[in-house]
Amino acid sequence: MAIPADVPPAPPIKSGSSRRLARQLALQLLFQQEFQAKQAEWQANFWEEHPTTSVSVKTFATDLLQGVKEHQADIDGLIQKFAVGWSIARMPVVDRNILRCAIYEFLWEPDIPAAVTINEAIELAKRFADDEAQRFVNGILDHVLRDEERLALKRSQLNPKEPTQNLPPHADANL
Repeated sequence: MAIPADVPPAPPIKSGSSRRLARQLALQLLFQQEFQAKQAEWQANFWEEHPTTSVSVKTFATDLLQGVKEHQADIDGLIQKFAVGWSIARMPVVDRNILRCAIYEFLWEPDIPAAVTINEAIELAKRFADDEAQRFVNGILDHVLRDEERLALKRSQLNPKEPTQNLPPHADANL
């Protein structure tokens, strides 16, 4: 199962946006994994459907997929901690996988700034979800960044005086 066919095609990739494409592909891979994990060939089939994907895009997308899978229990624990009133199983598949990718980047991709991770997650939500999902994803990631002990360095890189000042604004999402 792929992301629904009524999702508009990706805009042409501009120079410097290969990581955005990789994030989109990683999200699609995670989405498919939820439904096709028992079929051994699903991942190979996915890449056959994307034959022009560059090696660097494929590598980053695969690294995100593998990283999320490897650390999923820890990542899902953080999502559950900060998504008050929501269970992971009841979250829309796209929303929870956007959160998983972003939290993986927060914790295990030290060279990616937190603001970039949040902005990219919101862009994924804009593209593959709805306005409510955008606010939800932004709110959860903002809370994770502010309150997770392991993210002190990323918080300090934003602004030492006010850790979340440079984050995109978010509406209270009934967290």
